[in-house]
Amino acid sequence: MSRRNSKTTNGYAKIRGSNQVAVRHHNERVILHLVRRNGWLTRAEATRATGLSPNAVSMIFRSLEAENLLLRGEPERGKLGQPSIPARINPDARFYLGLKVGRRSYDLIILDFTGTIRASRSEFHTYPTPDSCMAFVEDALSPVLTEAKVAPEAVAGFGVAIPNELWSWAGEMAAPQSEMDLWRDFDIAAALSQIGSWQVLVENDGTAACRAELMFGSHDKTEDLIYFFVGTIVGGGIVLDSEVFLGRTGNAGGFGPLRVPDGSPGKNRLMDHASIFVLEQMIEAAGGDRYDIWNSPEGWDRYPDLVDVWIADTAKALAHGAVSSLAVIDFESVVIDGAFPEHIRDRIVHDVNVIFDTMDLQGVERPDVVAGRWGEMARAVGAATLPLVAEYAFNNRALGA
Repeated sequence: MSRRNSKTTNGYAKIRGSNQVAVRHHNERVILHLVRRNGWLTRAEATRATGLSPNAVSMIFRSLEAENLLLRGEPERGKLGQPSIPARINPDARFYLGLKVGRRSYDLIILDFTGTIRASRSEFHTYPTPDSCMAFVEDALSPVLTEAKVAPEAVAGFGVAIPNELWSWAGEMAAPQSEMDLWRDFDIAAALSQIGSWQVLVENDGTAACRAELMFGSHDKTEDLIYFFVGTIVGGGIVLDSEVFLGRTGNAGGFGPLRVPDGSPGKNRLMDHASIFVLEQMIEAAGGDRYDIWNSPEGWDRYPDLVDVWIADTAKALAHGAVSSLAVIDFESVVIDGAFPEHIRDRIVHDVNVIFDTMDLQGVERPDVVAGRWGEMARAVGAATLPLVAEYAFNNRALGA
């Protein structure tokens, strides 16, 4: 059966369950995923969506309720047979810290089990260093936990989203190479483990942002998608068969080096067009402050002519990059997000759609082009999602699905 003809069952994303006792934990993860995606779910609905036996589903629901991961709702009466009792995710079941180490800012958040940000702190910088990063975490940690009303011992995990080889981008960031080289031998997971009794997981920032979109976006019926995150340097991620695809080095979807057609010498990569550092350089060349756009959302409105040019170039480059990717894998959707205000993101998405409508797409099928959910916070949410995914997300590939 083809993947495209087996996507849904009774309106739910089709996910393989197994009646084998040996994969009980996998089946629990499948049920949690379905409940998370649908908000409320009854045992009968879970049975139809997974193909598991009614008895197996009942046992899983009881187990998840006993672990306080699911909460029972009120019985649904007025139908034939016994009343159905829907269940939902318990938001207070687990809490996770997420740290984004960005080229222009740090973000620290605490996320509950439903993917809601309970508290956050952010700090702008002109470039990141290990010392300033750790100082930010130490200053922000207690206020974040206090605001969220979460005790340190209640934190179930700590995730970090950070660009791969951060020291390689000093030129684009206008940062001293000597300062950026300090990241080469800095073990951020070990450093963060010293300030709390939690396991620390680390992932590429673009991949983490993609993970946040997959877990807590609106793509429950999308199996394959491309995710572009336009930050200081463009990146992103790839979703295949409803799971984030990491690739050999964990950097799949690092779209910055992707070649796009352009007549300008030395500007043939996606990052040379669809990156915010390009707009920074344009602003600085025009006599403005390149950091204006980071200090407040209004900063984007101070340079309307430059922003218009940058948006047009970014949309064109993203459209060409998406088509090149479509030639390799037949993605259903292209999701675009970034470290900019919502109205900027919406303009880019609109322009990419317009370009797709006029492009020669012979040989590929036009995908849906949609906006991401999280904006600037996508990478921090993805970071906090890492320990949640490690413990509770299903993995069909592990069962040969």
